[in-house]
Amino acid sequence: MVPSVLIVDDEKHTREGLQQALQENYDVSVAGSTDEAFNLMEAQEFNVILTDLRMPGKSGLKVIDRALTLPNKPAVLMMTAYGNVESAVEAMKRGAVDFLTKPVNIERLEVLIQRALKSRTLEAEVQQLHERLDAKFSFEGIIGHSPKLQAVIDQVKLVAPSRATILIEGESGTGKELIAQAVHQAGTRARGPFVAVHCAALSENLLESEIFGHERGSFTGATERRIGRFESAAGGTLFLDEIGEISASTQVKLLRFLETRAIERVGGSKPIELDVRLVAATNRSLEQLVREGKFREDLFFRLNVVRLAMPPLRERTEDIPLLLAHYLKHFAEENGRPVLTVEPGALHTLQSYAWPGNIRELRNFCENAVVLNRGASLSEFDLDPKFRGGVPPAAGSPAPAAGSALLSVEENEKRLVRESLIKARGNRTKAAALMGISRRTLHRKIAQWPELDVTDR
Repeated sequence: MVPSVLIVDDEKHTREGLQQALQENYDVSVAGSTDEAFNLMEAQEFNVILTDLRMPGKSGLKVIDRALTLPNKPAVLMMTAYGNVESAVEAMKRGAVDFLTKPVNIERLEVLIQRALKSRTLEAEVQQLHERLDAKFSFEGIIGHSPKLQAVIDQVKLVAPSRATILIEGESGTGKELIAQAVHQAGTRARGPFVAVHCAALSENLLESEIFGHERGSFTGATERRIGRFESAAGGTLFLDEIGEISASTQVKLLRFLETRAIERVGGSKPIELDVRLVAATNRSLEQLVREGKFREDLFFRLNVVRLAMPPLRERTEDIPLLLAHYLKHFAEENGRPVLTVEPGALHTLQSYAWPGNIRELRNFCENAVVLNRGASLSEFDLDPKFRGGVPPAAGSPAPAAGSALLSVEENEKRLVRESLIKARGNRTKAAALMGISRRTLHRKIAQWPELDVTDR
C-alpha cells in the first residue's frame, strides 16, 4: 500500500511544489489552511503530515494537536521559514517527530518521511504484540470453567494490581507459568518485562549468576560484567519456577532482596535497588522442605504472602473437552491438517484418565493425535492402551501385596471382553474369535454387561 502524505501550507507554490516532488512515491493530498487540513484528517487516514508552522489563523501547532487525537496517529513533520530553536523545541514538545526549515531540501524530506514511516510501523507492531500478549495471557486465554480453576482466577484478579509477592503451588504441567503471566498482564506492570527462570534447569553456580548477575573476574571464566535476570526484570515481574530447588546461598540472597528490595551481583559489594515484583512457583511442598531443613523458614514466609494452588487436571475433568478442542484446533492449524472431532467413547475414556502430566501431557497427546491420526475423528480404538486403564493410583501409592484384593472372576471376564472388543475395533465376530468363544456367547455376555457394548465398525 502506498504511504499517504498530507501537506499543509498557506503558500500555494510551496505546497504544489512539494506535492509534485513527492507524488511519484506517495499518495499526496494538500491543504491551504489548518481548517482545511482538519477536514481532510477527519475524512481519511494519513501516514505522515507535513505542515507549515506560521499560517493565518491557527498555526501548525494546532495541526500537531489534532493529529495526536486521531485513532491511527500520523507522524507529523514541521517546516517553517523561521527556523529558530524555540519553534523547533515547541513543535517537538507538542509531538512532531522532526523539523525542517524552508526552503525544504527534498532529499532530506524523503529521508525524514521514510524514518517517520519506519517509526510508526515499529510502534504499530509493538502495540499489536502487547495486544496479543494481553489476549494470550489474559483470563480469557486461560481455558476452563471448572470451579477450582475459576477460584484461582478470582484470586488472580484480586492480587494482580497489588505489589504482593505470590507463591504458586501445583504439580508439573498444571499451568503455573501461565498463571504467573496472567498476574503480570493483569497488573500495573503489564508494559514492563516478564522474565522467567526455571531454577531446576541450572546448576547452583550458574543459577546464582543467572539470577543476580556477576562482576568481571568474580569467578573463573567471568571475563566481563553480566546483568542478571533481576535487573532485566526491572519495572516488571521476575518468575522463579521450581523455587524449591535453589541452594542455601541463593536462598539467602533472595531473602535479602525481599527484605531490602536490593541485590548484589556475584563478586560485587554495591547494593542495586530494583523495582521488581517476584512470583515464585513450586511443584514440591515448601513447608515439608522447611521441616527437612532444606528450605529457609524465613524465606518461605516472605514468599508465601499470597498463595495460589493450581488444581491438577484430574480434579477439573469438566475442562478436558475444552482443552482437547483448543489444542486439537491449534495443532491442526499449525500442521495444515483437518481438525479432529472426538467421539463420545474416546471423550469418556480421556476424562476417566488421571493425566499425571496434567495439561502438558494433554497438549502432547493432542499434537500426537493430529500428526498421526489418518481419519477425521478420534475414536476409543485410536487411543493408547494406557488411557483405557481407568484412573491409575496416585503417584507414590504402594503396590498391592501379593494375594491381596485381586480382581474377581467376573471383573476379569468383563475386562477380557472389553479388551477383545477394543482390539477387534468393535467387530464382534473377531472379538469372539480372539476370546475363543462363539459369537452367540459374546452376544450373551454383552447383554449381561451392556456397558461393554461397542458398535461394530
